[in-house]
Amino acid sequence: MWDTFILNPMINILLLLYDFLGNNYLLAIAVFTILIRLITLPLNLRQQRSSMKMQEMQPQIQAIQKKHKDNPQKMQEEFQKIGYNPADTLTGCLPLLIQMPILIGLYRAIIFTLGSTPQALFELSQRVYSFIDLTQLLPISNRFLWMNLAQPDPLFVLPVLVFGTMFLQQKLMTPSTQNQKGKKQDDNPAAAMTQSMQWTMPIMFGFFSLQFQAGLSIYFVLSNVIGIGQGYYMRRSMDRLKEEAATNKKKPTAVPVESEPESKPKPSPAKKPKKDDDLEIAMKGTAAERKQYQPRRRTSKRKRKSRR
Repeated sequence: MWDTFILNPMINILLLLYDFLGNNYLLAIAVFTILIRLITLPLNLRQQRSSMKMQEMQPQIQAIQKKHKDNPQKMQEEFQKIGYNPADTLTGCLPLLIQMPILIGLYRAIIFTLGSTPQALFELSQRVYSFIDLTQLLPISNRFLWMNLAQPDPLFVLPVLVFGTMFLQQKLMTPSTQNQKGKKQDDNPAAAMTQSMQWTMPIMFGFFSLQFQAGLSIYFVLSNVIGIGQGYYMRRSMDRLKEEAATNKKKPTAVPVESEPESKPKPSPAKKPKKDDDLEIAMKGTAAERKQYQPRRRTSKRKRKSRR
């Protein structure tokens, strides 16, 4: 099963890429790395997003655990309120579990494809698919700069690159709040463990690269470089989401204010015409006022002419 589903397909994919890319084994490894990262991209993105979210929620998780340590049911309810599921922590192991068969298979595939002894060539011919003409591909070029891709790097440049690129990848996967200098991590065991993993994993794989073939170390370096870009993208997207959530939280909620009915101006009392005033005085005033405002009699035009 191992040879049928993992080792033999990897050997044939490397040979096809080697033939398609002008008999350049380094380019074949680079394209193979990109294909593997694309296949595992959805799982890696999900794992990184979940890991960064869990690490940022550690203070809340610890506070709930401390407050409800004697009431597991209440603790679970509080976990659900903040969106934390303890089972999600197991998903962080899935990418590593998937990577291990790939690393072991690629390690063996490089040994088979770059073997130069008659026994190695015979074993390679037994694993190649019928539609690949192996005679046109042999001998497979295994040189790149000063290195033999089937042997460890004699100058230890690749192990240093494996360590550096993996360290940057681990650092980008850690929330920015845990990367601040001078901040004590003693009260947060998860943060302290994450901080230690930033150094443990790169040192471990850098040490392994001292014994790996140069071709496998190149796979590590290229995969870590892709992971750095992926981690940078995840960090930017998570920071952008936090900024948007903070701005939405600061904005006051607009409360609809009921519009007060416009107060209609009271109609000012209409001034009575002057004739009405004269008439009122003439009716209700004193005798002198009535005499003064008594309307004059109209005289005809003839009488006025005669008076003249």
